[in-house]
This record gives sequence, C-alpha cells and structure tokens, in this order.
Amino acid sequence: MNPNITVQEIMTTNPVTVQPSSNLGQVRELFSRNSFHHVPVTGTGGELVGIISREDFFKVAYVLSVEATRADKTRSRFQHLLAEDIMTKYPLQLNPDDSIGLAADIFLANKFHALPIVDDGQLVGIVTAHDLLAYSFSSPVGEQLELENYEEG
Repeated sequence: MNPNITVQEIMTTNPVTVQPSSNLGQVRELFSRNSFHHVPVTGTGGELVGIISREDFFKVAYVLSVEATRADKTRSRFQHLLAEDIMTKYPLQLNPDDSIGLAADIFLANKFHALPIVDDGQLVGIVTAHDLLAYSFSSPVGEQLELENYEEG
C-alpha cells in the first residue's frame, strides 16, 4: 500500500447528506436503508457543518426510548429532535490532496472511522477506515507481499 496516494483516489464522492434541520426520523430512515455508518450534515450551500455516526444516533435513540414512557412519546421526540441537535459540530476534515497515510494516522490516533473531505469549503466526499482497508488489500504491494508469504510457506 502506498501511504502517499491522495484520499481523493479512494474516497466516496457525493456522499448522502442531511441538512441541520432534518429530523431524527429522516436520519433513522437513511441509516436503516443504507449500509454506511456516517452521514455528513451540510448547510444549504453544501458546506460541511457536522457529522452523525450511526453509533451516536443509536445512543440518542436508546436514551429517548428509556426516558419515554410510551412508544408514541418516543416517536414524537424523534420528530422534534433535529440533526443539528445530535451532530458532531465542526468535525475534523481532510482536503482531497491529503494522503491516505495522514487519514490512517488520524483514524488510529482518534479512533475515528470516517473523515469528511472538503475542498474550498464544500463537502466533496468521505473516506472511511473501510476504504483504507479495501485499498490496502487490493493494492499491488499488498498482493506482492501476499505472494511472497505464500511462496515462503
């Protein structure tokens, strides 16, 4: 794996996003219909204002269900809470020209699993730890090491 390639080579472009005013029912629907674990929150001009992880969403959902005495009360609170109420504001972000080595260092040092990619203030993609793994196991260097290990054994 070449740690110097840029994140734009492995990032997901045009990620699914929500607005700060999206209610938690809409966020729940996105997570239930898709396999991704993070959803960026963007302003009306496409600028990144936050991110919501699946884990953070389900923590909030759990607390709401414990605090509510009835299921209809939980549903009501879900419709009144907004993405901006639970998002991580001003998340760490990378530029498209930053290296995947830098992304890996940030993932390891902070226990993050996703980083939004921003260019000139606009969200242009997202890179995840899964993207790094997929790249590393499909890279020619990884294939060469695997071949050498196989030949030695």
